[in-house]
Formats: sequence, structure tokens, C-alpha cells
Amino acid sequence: MALDADEEILQDFLVEAGEILEKLSEQLVDLEQHPDDSDLLNAIFRGFHTVKGGAGFLQLDALVNCCHSAENVFDILRNHKRKVDSELMDVVLEALDHVNAMFEQVRHHEEPTPAPDELIAALDALAKPEAEAPAARVATEQPDSAKEASAHGDNGDITDDEFEQLLDALEDEKSSAAATPGDNGQSTAGDGSGGDDEISDDEFEALLDQLHGKGQFSGPPETDKTDDLKPDVADETANSSGDELISDDEFEKLLDDLHGKGGSPTADAAKASSAPADSQPAAKSASTETDRPAESPDKRAKAPADSKGGATSAAPAMPSRDANAPVAETSVRVDTKRLDDIMNMVGELVLVRNRLQRLGAQSEDEHMHKAVSNLDVVTTDLQSAVMATRMQPIKKVFGRFPRVVRDLARNLKKEIHLEMHGEDTDLDKNLVEALSDPLVHLVRNSVDHGIEEPDVRDKAGKPRQGTVTLSAEQEGDHILLSIEDDGAGMDPDVLRRKAVEKGIYEQDAADRLTNAECYNLIFAAGFSTKDQISDVSGRGVGMDVVKTKIGQLNGQLNVESELGKGSRIIIKVPLTLAIMPTLMIMLGDQSFALPLVNVVEIFHLDLSKKNIVDGRECIVVRDKVFPLFHIKRWLVRGAAGEPEPENAHVVIVAMGTRRVGFVVDQLIGQEEVVIKPLGRALQGTPGMAGATITGDGRIALIIDVPSLLQNYG
Repeated sequence: MALDADEEILQDFLVEAGEILEKLSEQLVDLEQHPDDSDLLNAIFRGFHTVKGGAGFLQLDALVNCCHSAENVFDILRNHKRKVDSELMDVVLEALDHVNAMFEQVRHHEEPTPAPDELIAALDALAKPEAEAPAARVATEQPDSAKEASAHGDNGDITDDEFEQLLDALEDEKSSAAATPGDNGQSTAGDGSGGDDEISDDEFEALLDQLHGKGQFSGPPETDKTDDLKPDVADETANSSGDELISDDEFEKLLDDLHGKGGSPTADAAKASSAPADSQPAAKSASTETDRPAESPDKRAKAPADSKGGATSAAPAMPSRDANAPVAETSVRVDTKRLDDIMNMVGELVLVRNRLQRLGAQSEDEHMHKAVSNLDVVTTDLQSAVMATRMQPIKKVFGRFPRVVRDLARNLKKEIHLEMHGEDTDLDKNLVEALSDPLVHLVRNSVDHGIEEPDVRDKAGKPRQGTVTLSAEQEGDHILLSIEDDGAGMDPDVLRRKAVEKGIYEQDAADRLTNAECYNLIFAAGFSTKDQISDVSGRGVGMDVVKTKIGQLNGQLNVESELGKGSRIIIKVPLTLAIMPTLMIMLGDQSFALPLVNVVEIFHLDLSKKNIVDGRECIVVRDKVFPLFHIKRWLVRGAAGEPEPENAHVVIVAMGTRRVGFVVDQLIGQEEVVIKPLGRALQGTPGMAGATITGDGRIALIIDVPSLLQNYG
């Protein structure tokens, strides 16, 4: 590897190749379901080819070799010399795993570990036609293959190194031709170019034939009549025909087709080498005008040479070249740490805004009210703009699941189809990364526990192929994610029995559980309905991790299921973790913030109307019973011995399907707060998610509702 390579070039490769590899994982799984999709085959071929080209530029030989072997396989597939099957896809997906591993090593500036020789040999074997025919060569080495690739939309895509090698080969041929006299009187000197770096028209045509197939860029048929002429006249006509010459604009377009706009490092050199063709001596120009057949005025205007020489002919091409100049870049690469810093500063601005709003409310100055109102609008817009820069589509998480479901289904001998909806839904980049592992657990759980085996589904009158559906949508300032399957569903009675066996509930308490509460038992630590432990599931250590992680993201989990029909798990998480809407409350003389996502209802209560159930205080609201907790006794020093008030405010909070009531002294109102981490002395305090500064300048602790109930309730 070129360890001293330009860091900017390396980062460009990492960004481009990273996006391609993410797409390849989805495309390969899609190809297995649609093996005759030629567009998909070409896209995968181009993906491996592009990664190989970038890796070759950086001298990453191990990565080049693996991509090259995989590329050969898809060259055979798209030429219809072999068919896609599951065994072939197993080998290709294994190769992709090794490519991804090598890519991660390059990302960490490590030398990539080569793929096993057995894997390369397996790929090379698959790169041969199924019939007894010679092995196909790479598309860039075989003109016919290149022509077919062009017909499929590949545009003869070659790397810069390969383009340079073709030019070098032509230079060698030209040197040998110059050393050998008597070749119809033609040599590089006879071209009038006067430079070793220039190529003749015939050589340039030969180069085009090698790149795109013979006759791809030749002139109109009516001018191609040199076969009927004498050899000398034919040579002269081939050299002097205006239709055989291409203008600067056409040459630029050719390079754009090969490398993308402005993508070729040899573009400037190619322009220089084409210039002599436009600046032939006046004598030759005159003879060209004499020998050329009659042309229309339009064709004559397009001729690159005229009686006044090349300078005049090059002039009209300039405006066209400027018009086709590549536009300026519209995006820049920014370090995510810088975005985090900007978000923190916006958070501080929000705190100042809250403080000024509180002060402005106490003032009677009309100008002060207008200024604070304008500041509120600008701060809100700035906050939205900065949050938008941190947003990423949930597709970055969803993209890995086709491969996960495919591999797991083959391992479990099941037939499963994965559907995904709402992949373009945006949320904070930190949430995208944090949701990855919980969603993998939930999808694997649906495949393993939810979907039945094909024979079982057949007997139940269901299609042999099960369906797992992943969907995402935005609802206000939250994102709703759902994982749904059409499997066997969950049996509440089985869950109750397992809860008693595991010692989670007594029999009487388990019998009183509602079906919804039974479904939520799957998130209890160590809980599993599997009787046998496998390498996929059965230990009960996956779903409790999911619940903990979603709780840390201030999210909620809800489970719906119907026996025999399937199950659905719904996750609700905030759009961002940086700024949180809260309900500010007072406990004694201290301020606390309750995340608004947990708040369901607020009302004033006469505490003399409470009831005692199983030794716990409860209240009845609209025929529903809610446990009641005096959180002031937990969070405020010395509050445990205070007399109980007759009336109080009660806030109903929710965690999943569970709802309880918190007794508070005073309600301040809704306020957006910026979460600040607790100091070292307070880190790990049960029930606390962080701290913030309120609008009146005081410090308020942010309550972590699940942790609070787990430790005190």
C-alpha cells in the first residue's frame, strides 16, 4: 500500500468505495432473487471494477486481486455464460466480506490482509463458462467484450493506469515505425507534429477501436471508400479526410465518457496532442481541401483545418468548451466533530434564548419583546439547519438487513422475503449508529422465533415463504420504526408459564397480567421461550439489551402480536439526542425536567381518594388503575419525613405499555433543554440522565424515568 499517499486522495477513495460496498451488499441479495436482471449484473460488475480501480491507484494489491476475481465472475454472468445460483452467491458474498474487511483495514491505515487462496481459486473457477469453452478474459482486455460492455451502458470504463498503458503501447509502435523506412513514406515526422508525445490520426483511431470496438467512432459510411483507390491515394485520403478528424470538443467528450467530467489526469496532455491535428501546415490544408469530396456547408464549417491554419479553426471551439466546463463542487467534506461542536454551540444559544424569553416576559418594554421574538425565530431556524446537517437516512441501517436475513434464512433452512419501507426517513447520525445493534437483534428474533419452517407454514395454510417487514416514518419530532413478521405470533399463556418458571412473577401475579404485558416479558433479562440453545438464540440475552439501549435513547418499545398471524414490535425514538423537549417540574425548591416523550397526562388530584392495592398506593382514572409514586421522597434530601399534602399535581408517565403516576409539587411548563453530562462525582446516579440550565438560570436534573423506577419503584 502507498502509505505515503495523499490523505485527500485516500479519503476520496474511502468515501466512494464505502458507498459502493454498501450498495453491493443489497444488490447481491437482490440479484439472487432476480438472477436475470441484466442492469443489476452490470451495476455489480461496475461496482467491483470501480473499487478495483481505486485500490490499484493506491497500490492495494490484496484488494485489487479479490475485486478482480469477483469482477471476472460477473463478466461471465452478464455475458450469459453462467447462471446465478445460491452456491455461487455464497462464494461471492464471502468475497465481499473479505473486501469489506480489507476496506476497514485501509480505513485504519493498515496493510490489508489478502483473501484466502481457496476463495480466489473458487472465484476463478466460477469465472469460467459452465460449458467447455475457453475462459473469458476481463472486459478491458478483450475488444468484443468491451463492445458488449458499451452496449450494456458500461461506456468502456477503464482506469487511468490502463489508459496510460494503451498510450505507452502506441508510443512504442510509433518508435519502431519511425526506425523502419519505406512504410508508404509515413512516419511520425511525416505527420508534421514534430513531437515524440504526439500520435497520428490512424493511431488515435486504433486506440478508439481498442477501447470501444472497431468502427464505433468511424466517420459516415459514404466517405469510407478508400478500398477502391490505389494504395497511395487511399493512405493520403485517410490522412486528409475531414470526417476522420475530431474536434477538441469531441475529444473532450470522449474523455468525459471514459473518466467522467474532468476525471482524467491525461486530459491536458491529450489536448496538447490533439492540437497539431488542428494546426497542419498550410500546404497540407490546401491539398486537403482539393482532395476532399464535395461537402455541405455545415460539414465544411466543422472541419478542424482551413486555409488559414489551426489557430483560426480552434477559435470557434472555445465558447463551446467554456459552456461545457465542469461546474463548481456543491458539497464539502466536514469532520463530524466539527458538526458536534456547532450543535453544542447552538445548544448554548438555546439556553440563552430561554433566559432572555424569561426576562422579556417580566419586562414591559415593547422593543424588548420584539427583539426577543426575533431571536426566538432565528435561533429556531438555526437549530433546524444545524440538525439537518447531522441528519442521515435510516437506509444506512436498513442496508445491512437483506444480507442478515438471507444468511440467517439459509442457516435455518427457511424461506423468507424481506420488505423495507421508508428508507429515506432522516434522523440524527448518532441515533443511526445507536439503532444498528438493537434492530439487528429484533430482525434476527423475527427470523428465528417468528417465521415458521416452510413445511409448518404449508400445513397451516400459509405461503411457504415468510415475510419480514421493516418500516420507518416520521411522526412529529419522533421516528417510528416497526419490525413485523407474518409468523406464528406469541402465546400469552406460554409467556406467563415461562415467567413463573424463571421466577420473574408469582403465579397469582402472572395470571393478572394482560396480554400486552405478557408480550413485553420478552424484554426481561434471561427470558427466552426457546427450549434449546443454538448459535442464533435461546440464551435470553438479546432482547433485554434492546430494551436497555432504546431506553438510553429516550425511546419507547411496544409489542403487538396475534397467535398464528404474526408479531409487530414498534420503536419510538426522538429525532435528535442533543436538544430535548421536557416538562419542567418543582420538587420542594429544586427544579427537575421530565422528558416530554414519557409524559402522557397531567391533572390535579385529591390525594385522599387514592387506594391501596398489594400494599402500593394507586389511583383510578377513567376506570384504569395507575401505581402512584412520591418521587420527591426519592430525589430530595429530607423530604421523606414531611407530612403528605392533601392536594397535588400528578403526571402520568409511560414506559412502553406500563404507565404510572408521579406526584409533584409544582408544574413550571414545557421547555427545550440541552442535555449536559453529569460531573464525575454524580456520574452513575440512578434515575438521572443528565443536567441542564433552565430559563431562570438554575440548574435542573433530567430524570431518566425507566432507571428511576428500576432503582426506586
